[in-house]
Amino acid sequence: MEDAFNNNSFILLKFIFLALAVVNAVHGQGTRVGFYSTSCPRAESIVKSTVQSHVKSDPTLAAGLLRMHFHDCFVQGCDASVLIAGAGTERTAPANLGLKGYEVIDDAKTQLEAACPGVVSCADILTLAARDSVVVSGGVNWQVPTGRRDGRVSRASDVNDLPGPFDSVDLQKQKFAALGLNTQDLVTLVGGHSIGTTACRFFSNRLYNFTANGADPSIDASFLPQLQSLCPQSGGASNRVALDTGSENKFDTSFFSNLKNGRGILQSDQALWSDASTKAFVQRYLGVRGLPGLTFNLEFGRSMVKMSNIGLKTGTNGEIRKICSVIN
Repeated sequence: MEDAFNNNSFILLKFIFLALAVVNAVHGQGTRVGFYSTSCPRAESIVKSTVQSHVKSDPTLAAGLLRMHFHDCFVQGCDASVLIAGAGTERTAPANLGLKGYEVIDDAKTQLEAACPGVVSCADILTLAARDSVVVSGGVNWQVPTGRRDGRVSRASDVNDLPGPFDSVDLQKQKFAALGLNTQDLVTLVGGHSIGTTACRFFSNRLYNFTANGADPSIDASFLPQLQSLCPQSGGASNRVALDTGSENKFDTSFFSNLKNGRGILQSDQALWSDASTKAFVQRYLGVRGLPGLTFNLEFGRSMVKMSNIGLKTGTNGEIRKICSVIN
């Protein structure tokens, strides 16, 4: 009976959190563009130059920072809880073990603490860094509302509902909708896979025994041998493959062209082309005749702002961490 009560209480609390997340996602309460214009005028330029410097040395960090921001916002909201180190924290969860870019955030935070002690939150640094990672990869700039505060809770056990590489479109839509993000946001934000790579273990099931007849039939037949060579059936699970073949470090629309041509890497990505509700948005980004067009770069910025306001902690809620990996 007590277990049932605790479980019901957990479900109720989760519902309340999600409801608040939806409200914040829609209204962006507590954040505004230029939040640090007086308290720390160089805040955004410091983050930008830090990202540029690190990505110049290691281009893969751009996708890493974008992915880290996504993983942060989908758990506890955009509160930098994914940055907290220690046993049992979010960053120790299996889904987060491959995250990279922590050193970029730490570098920016060190510089900001020297310039404006105790002013700029780690949550805002991560949000700005995600934007700057897209821009340095060839994407178009957008204004980022700031004013978030950092969360004090980080539990690996909360990392359960991140969208996964094997998710159906319906499941992806459910996970996004739970946080106030619609089908267009889903397709747009998955378009972030325009940059970055993934490990073979997350899609090799598609290459050999996906059906009784072998490989996933949605894979372009001429592309299959290339993928099989990169991800051999025996071994190679940790080999890395570009999510956007031929354009892994450039933020553009070729990711959507690859979906159209059966060259999506993850099962969850390629499924966007086979489901009518998501295919329509892919086609609009590709400028298919007869459909109202959408500009990917513009819509990506809009969806990122919407996502970055999930579960906001502002005012007296949360804190401004001195070190991003440690709660004050």
